[in-house]
Amino acid sequence: MNVHRAARNALAEAEVEAKLAAADALWQAWHRGGTRPADWRDPDPLSEAGRPARPALAPPDVMPRRELNQPDGHAALIHALAHIEFTAINLALDAAYRFTGLPEAYYEDWLRVAAEEAYHFRLLRDHLRGLGRDYGDFPAHEGLWDLARKTAHDPLARMALVPRLMEARGLDATPGIRRKLANFGDRAGAAILDIILADEIGHVAAGDRWFRHLCAQRGLEPEQAYRDLLSASDVPRPRPPFNETARLRAGFSRRELDRLAMRPGTP
Repeated sequence: MNVHRAARNALAEAEVEAKLAAADALWQAWHRGGTRPADWRDPDPLSEAGRPARPALAPPDVMPRRELNQPDGHAALIHALAHIEFTAINLALDAAYRFTGLPEAYYEDWLRVAAEEAYHFRLLRDHLRGLGRDYGDFPAHEGLWDLARKTAHDPLARMALVPRLMEARGLDATPGIRRKLANFGDRAGAAILDIILADEIGHVAAGDRWFRHLCAQRGLEPEQAYRDLLSASDVPRPRPPFNETARLRAGFSRRELDRLAMRPGTP
């Protein structure tokens, strides 16, 4: 089975349970040797991922703040986290579908990531249902998928600006959200975030690994190439404070973190 075609079919799937099942099936098929990359060009390339009619999507800057001071605020926060994981399934599937001609290990990485993101989504959705709500009950934003659109032309830009930028920002934010949930008394939610953070370090590391691979192919110095991509006017800058322990484990260097934080005296 052609991995690009199979990932395309999973990416196009709009029904939630069917997409989760497709992500799992792709990962299992890879391990059985039943799917591999091929020389293939989609005659009708996807520009959008399949998604259910709900949640309604809105720009990130108009989304309400999610305060942990009432049941609806608590559920809205868990819903926001679930939506990030649902979008991350699509991002991983798109990385496997859209970019051809890379080593087999690249596709293995992103099919694994898609299956792990599906697992994270299930954990959060089950938790949300325990709060009396479900996925789709609150609006959500398209910030992550917007960068997928902007990087659809180039796997190097995709690896830099989705895993190494946006998903790395998740490494920074997760410990603070976990503390808020724990302080609110949501020990189950905090435990789910422990699982997600441990896996997400590996996801950012996969992006870092393939970003560096592509830089080497093109004769680029990775940290300079990353800063060049961040200089685009429509790309958000990394915002300290960073989760330095997690970022270092994911492949960032100490020098790069210092430069990204714009610390005085950094060469």
